[in-house]
Amino acid sequence: MTTPTAAAPSLLSSAEQRSAARQLTLAMLALGLLSLGLIWRWLSPEQTGVSQLLLGFASLLVAVPVMRSAWYSLRYPSLHGITDQLIALAMLGAWATGDLLTAALLPIIMIFGHVLEERSVIGSQEAIRALGKLTRSHARKVQADGAIVEVDNGTLKTGDIVEVRAGDRVPADGRVLSGQASLDTASITGESVPIEAGVGMQVFGGAINLDGLLRLEVTRTGNESTLGKVIALMQSAERSKPPITRLLERYAGSYMVLVLLLAAVTWFVTNDAQAMLAVLVAACPCALVLSAPATAIAGVAVAARHGILIRSSAFLEELADLTSLVVDKTGTLTFGTLRLQSIDSPLEDRSHVLKLAASLGSASSHPVSRALAGLVTQEHFLLLSDIHERQGLGVVAMTEQGEAALGRPELFAQLGIATSAVPEHDGPIAGLALNGEFLAWLLLADSVKPEARFALSELRELGLGRQLLLTGDRQSVAHTLARDVGITDVEAQALPEDKLNRVLTEIGNGFRPMVVGDGINDSLALKAGVVGVAMGAGGADIALASADIVLIGSDLRRLGTCVRLSRQCRQTLQVNVIIGLGWTLAIVAFAAFGWLGAAGAMIAALLHNLSTLLVLGNAGRLLRFQEPLLKIKDEA
Repeated sequence: MTTPTAAAPSLLSSAEQRSAARQLTLAMLALGLLSLGLIWRWLSPEQTGVSQLLLGFASLLVAVPVMRSAWYSLRYPSLHGITDQLIALAMLGAWATGDLLTAALLPIIMIFGHVLEERSVIGSQEAIRALGKLTRSHARKVQADGAIVEVDNGTLKTGDIVEVRAGDRVPADGRVLSGQASLDTASITGESVPIEAGVGMQVFGGAINLDGLLRLEVTRTGNESTLGKVIALMQSAERSKPPITRLLERYAGSYMVLVLLLAAVTWFVTNDAQAMLAVLVAACPCALVLSAPATAIAGVAVAARHGILIRSSAFLEELADLTSLVVDKTGTLTFGTLRLQSIDSPLEDRSHVLKLAASLGSASSHPVSRALAGLVTQEHFLLLSDIHERQGLGVVAMTEQGEAALGRPELFAQLGIATSAVPEHDGPIAGLALNGEFLAWLLLADSVKPEARFALSELRELGLGRQLLLTGDRQSVAHTLARDVGITDVEAQALPEDKLNRVLTEIGNGFRPMVVGDGINDSLALKAGVVGVAMGAGGADIALASADIVLIGSDLRRLGTCVRLSRQCRQTLQVNVIIGLGWTLAIVAFAAFGWLGAAGAMIAALLHNLSTLLVLGNAGRLLRFQEPLLKIKDEA
């Protein structure tokens, strides 16, 4: 039976659970009375009145939830409501014809069937409940005086410092201030291989510290954290309706009229009450109604297990028919941060160069300086004094070995220090000198993600052969990266409106593009694409809000997982619709011709529940979908 609620929440409330428990209790009591009535009829066939009385009481017990659900479905029409109405009509028909056995047994069978359905759906939703538990944990908060107190992570605020020991769960999203550890992020990103967390790295709340000791600065808490957004998106996707469900709802009223006409014709032609009741029961569309939601919930749950958040189950279908890819560069194909690519120096010992560059870099907030500051840990920084930052040029400071300088070529010209020829490099270059002697050129660039080439090649094999790199970066940088990852079509120096127009042009030319990005300037394009995919790790909030799908771990190989899972979901949905529609038509035909026998209504109820279980079982096969990601060596 449909539990009366004004709206369908993602999980059963306590009131709904009590209602389901009452229905099940009444069904069990009715089944006991029905059994007594049948035993009495067998032992004392001459005392039919006692047997009929027991069967009547049994039918009245289950009549309450049946009629209540049917009345509710009339006030709040829905697909499940059709089943409630048909069962109520069949029960009334059984009473009218004096068939108290059918009047009692029919709703009992249907109540047990609905309980099984609810348990199956709730089982799929347990992933959401389990993730919700991860948001509540204890945290070791570091006080201003250095003391550590244990608090509920719900009280943490942005900027708080927390300590995460081995075995602890990371209490909130944060940035590593000190320490190093391996983190298990499988519950959030789907990564089976632990990640190595170090100073400056962003980590997710809910991850488990396998070893080591970390101190974090909290950056996001509660619903704003990555895990909070995972749960919110899963709940939103679970509540959304696939297109086929909306189509069925549109014709629900017509379907009800058709069934009543068919039942009336069956009664008129056969004059068989059991055949008429069997038609009403057989026409219950539970299996067909559940075919799309069961598949969608299973698909969303599997996607979340792989670190893929799908905002609406409708996009599971859209993913299956994509024909092109429009992808951003910075933060999507690349890490989005500067990294040291090479050192141009005559010195053989590069360790001193790295320590000196990192020490000087720590004295400035310039992006190049920050990138260099991360080359070594803080304990290896050299002692600096008399630090001067030359605006737009670099940093000059005193060390134990003398005056050191880090910066652009123009800085050394001002200092009168002769340098070697500036190497050709499409990216930032910083020079390093000590005591008037030039030591090295440090060449930096935004590095390509190691999985990028493989991921794009995989998408081409899946049918997304047209691929476009759409970036606001310079032409030379864009074309160099495109060659590295195997993309031939490039549009560089594109503004947000340029990106939007290009995506609309792709659609106008008959392509169905997947748009992948992470920045504010990608939000318009993400919204315009057939499917918009945002990088979850480090992605801008507006990009995450505009996207249809979010990759929590930002691993590009999950794009292929999205497409394969979508096609598996579509195949499962097609089989479920065939089961739901074909099985229902077959049972209705058998019932209309009287081929289900004298107990036609009860046999129809049993066959109906069997089809429902087949649909749920087929959808459950999706839960076995598993694509672990192998660790790729970072060649940057």
